[in-house]
Amino acid sequence: MRLGALLAAAAKLPPGYRYGTNRPWTIAAQRMNPPGRQRRKVFVEPIAPHEWKIFRGDTHYRYIGKAGDHRGTYIASEAPLLLRDVALVDPSDRKPTVVDWRYTEEGEKVRISARSGRIIPKPVFERKDGIVPEQWKDGPKDTSVEDALESSYIPALKTFEEEVMEKMGLIESSRPRKSNWY
Repeated sequence: MRLGALLAAAAKLPPGYRYGTNRPWTIAAQRMNPPGRQRRKVFVEPIAPHEWKIFRGDTHYRYIGKAGDHRGTYIASEAPLLLRDVALVDPSDRKPTVVDWRYTEEGEKVRISARSGRIIPKPVFERKDGIVPEQWKDGPKDTSVEDALESSYIPALKTFEEEVMEKMGLIESSRPRKSNWY
């Protein structure tokens, strides 16, 4: 059973219910899922990894709450999108542009705005804890790479207690009790 069907059965939601940003019991969610009608699915096109021109950290903005002559509110949103519906912003005139890949004189592959020819820099990847790996500087208490790669464990067929006794120079004088293995 698929997870969506399981959640719908547990929450007593109608079959084909599409989850969104609103809670299922709110009026907004009921408007998005009227009884007897299913919302159309969003299909995402598969793209080869070398053809991606958009990376994590590039923001996509949209207007919400358009009504009549009111243009709505401009917010950053995360949602599955078709790649043809997304455009990067040209840094020179702040308008959407088509992006091409080119190589610089140093041989670095960069994104170029097709309209103005300016370089669109890749966004800096930031982890959830706020650390940017490329900008990390080792502190005095950080473990060095050499120390981390050094092999300090020597495997042995002794128990933990036997290893401790050997390190401390203790000698066991009693004989171990006989045991039978089945």
